Amino acid sequence: MNTNILLVGTGAVGSYYGARLAQAGARVSALCRSDFAVVKKKGIAVKSVCGDYHFKPAEVVRAISEYRSDPDFIIVATKVLPEIHIPDMIREKVLPQTSVVLLQNGIGIEEPVASAFPENELISAIAFISVSRPEYGLIDHKDYGSIRIGGYPSGSSSKIELLAGMFRKAGVPCEIENDIISARWRKLMWNAPFNPISVLTGGTDTREMIESGPTLMVARAVMEEVRTLAEKTGHPIPPSSIDTVINDTRSMAPTRTSMLQDYDQKRPMEVEAILGSAVRIAQRHAVSVPHIESLYGLLTLIDKKNRYLSG
Repeated sequence: MNTNILLVGTGAVGSYYGARLAQAGARVSALCRSDFAVVKKKGIAVKSVCGDYHFKPAEVVRAISEYRSDPDFIIVATKVLPEIHIPDMIREKVLPQTSVVLLQNGIGIEEPVASAFPENELISAIAFISVSRPEYGLIDHKDYGSIRIGGYPSGSSSKIELLAGMFRKAGVPCEIENDIISARWRKLMWNAPFNPISVLTGGTDTREMIESGPTLMVARAVMEEVRTLAEKTGHPIPPSSIDTVINDTRSMAPTRTSMLQDYDQKRPMEVEAILGSAVRIAQRHAVSVPHIESLYGLLTLIDKKNRYLSG
């Protein structure tokens, strides 16, 4: 029997990993919003350095009430925005056997879902990928593509092993993290500096940011603050991780960050998930994070103006 997966959100990240799971033999359906008509008619074309693939979801729906199957997994791949309330969005199809997977950016994102569905397994997933959606129904995968998954707040399970196995079958490097929160802090070491800086510097890509000495100094300072926060909350990260992040970024194909792509398209940016949550955690633990606070203050205003222009 095929594994039933409902993908909620068909942006670049969700579409790419949903397509790979379909490649592995899962029955993957998609809950779409603005791209519903295109995906319903044509499916999703994935142009990838790992091999092109055309993904035709088993079901394409615009409301969860239209989904006819019983999901083994609901993979949430929407942006993490204050106006999107995930529990309300998926509640109708969270059945006793359903595992909820959060394939999203940010820190501290799991608690609302965990509180809403205390009897269901919650899996947190972190993507390391350079991917974009230049138009509805088209995904452009340029580099990387690994994923890390783990139970929230920690541990693994047979269903996590099953999901990891499907990713690997499709050629996606997948690691199971026993401490997924530490993995989220490590991902934030990249997201917290490079996403905001790419917008604040007028649209620079990763190569331009990493080759600018003064800009890299700011990025390092932000990474150190993230590392301090992680340690304060019981998830220490070795100091050498900062150089690892920088070296990995230097070696990757020049990329426009997800936040920059959202800014360019006049879409809401994940300011709260990437920066705001870190600021609030710092306040609770009395940790000084002046660089993160500065980026947060600036990006909050830019996001507000961008949302106004889009309306």
